[in-house]
Amino acid sequence: MATKEEPTSNPVNPGKPVDDPSKDIVPETAVVTKVTQKKIGHRRVDASTGQTTYKKTPSSALSGSIQLAISHTVAGLSSKPERDVLMQDFQVVETIVFPSEGSNLTPAHHFGEFTFRTYAPTAFRYFRDLFGIRPDDYMLSISRLPLRELSNPGASGSLFFVTHDDEFIIKTVQHKEAEFLQKLLPGYYMNLVQNPRTLLPKFYGLYNVQSGGKNIRMVVMNNLLPSVIKMHLKYDLKGSTYKRKASKHERAKKNPTYKDLDLLQDIPDGLTLEPDIHNALMKTMQRDCLVLQSFKIMDYSLLLAIHNLDEMEKEMAAKNKHAQNFKKGYRAAQSVMDSTMLRTKYSKDLDHWSGGIPAKNGKGERLLVFCGVIDILQCYKWKKKMEHTWKSMIADGDSVSVHRPSFYCERFQKFMGDHVFKKSVVKSQPKRQRGQSSRRTHTTLVGGVSNAESSKALTPAATEPLTKRLQSRPDLLPNESP
Repeated sequence: MATKEEPTSNPVNPGKPVDDPSKDIVPETAVVTKVTQKKIGHRRVDASTGQTTYKKTPSSALSGSIQLAISHTVAGLSSKPERDVLMQDFQVVETIVFPSEGSNLTPAHHFGEFTFRTYAPTAFRYFRDLFGIRPDDYMLSISRLPLRELSNPGASGSLFFVTHDDEFIIKTVQHKEAEFLQKLLPGYYMNLVQNPRTLLPKFYGLYNVQSGGKNIRMVVMNNLLPSVIKMHLKYDLKGSTYKRKASKHERAKKNPTYKDLDLLQDIPDGLTLEPDIHNALMKTMQRDCLVLQSFKIMDYSLLLAIHNLDEMEKEMAAKNKHAQNFKKGYRAAQSVMDSTMLRTKYSKDLDHWSGGIPAKNGKGERLLVFCGVIDILQCYKWKKKMEHTWKSMIADGDSVSVHRPSFYCERFQKFMGDHVFKKSVVKSQPKRQRGQSSRRTHTTLVGGVSNAESSKALTPAATEPLTKRLQSRPDLLPNESP
């Protein structure tokens, strides 16, 4: 007679039987899937192979399709005569199919069949021409060498590709962002005609790759941060203080992106600029913010990157290398200096500064600053209004990032003017004593010699003592531009 087997007693709790260990076994495939895949939005990264996919499309196949299709469509557009942009041009969408085996219009390729759409091709050709980008240069930059994928794209879940010459960035965007950019194009066109010098993103193309039933939309933009220059600090600034501090995970990265509260702690004295540079930069920023406000755009940021020249010299000296960490004469085609009204005045220094803005911090260290407004495709609609209302219930409504466009515009400019960019003080002569001329002369010291002194008509006899004095006093010689 078979006896009933009693469950094994539990040594910890004798009255409770031990659970069957087989019930706790988790299928191996489920564990592997959970551990090896990192998901941010539509972006997936396989930790075991390092392969990145976007909407289940490998990033390598996507970048190859982009290069092939853009070079083909731009070449076809170049054969058409140029003309003025018409209102209906902003609504045009050109579609072409790229079969793997090729066709009468397209070459053969190994990326799998895909459909490529180009939005407003005539309008974007005008934009590229306005920014001085020739069609052949545009094609060569994108298609000559493989695109480089950024490994640290941020929290948006988008893919970022950079061209081999650092000129352009290709970013995937969501359907709503692409749709909003289409609606924005007429106003964007009007703003560029009136104000070609802008810190706003410079859009060079809007495209859509359809593969495997998935639509992947992307924009081609200017690259703000050249990779050949080491950025010692990088900030994403919104003018908000609510939860605007980099997380521990972000700080652990090799090149972290800090936020508003971090800047107030790291650079309490802000960045000091020359008066004319400061005025031009703030005027450009004010005009750009008003444009964004008119389109009811908010939640944009100022991407600010800082290259410390003095720190770089120390690093290079420690390695017994020449303190020149970037290519001689390198300068991005669309730099921050080009984006303001200072290009003509500082044309001789643009290559030396590599497109950055010369500045100093509170310690007096020489810096190059690279900046531009990013993430402008967020419109203040009901979803953002609800987000603002919800955040206002748990924090100060004026400190949260999401806010109505008019308030966001004012707060953004105030934060940049009060905490980020400071104007250097212009020294002036003391008041003249009574009996002397009552006119006050404001002078700026250039290399230790006032412009009032240098403007005097010096005779040869008077010039010689001044030359000897400058040679014997190296501290009076004009400083070189950073």
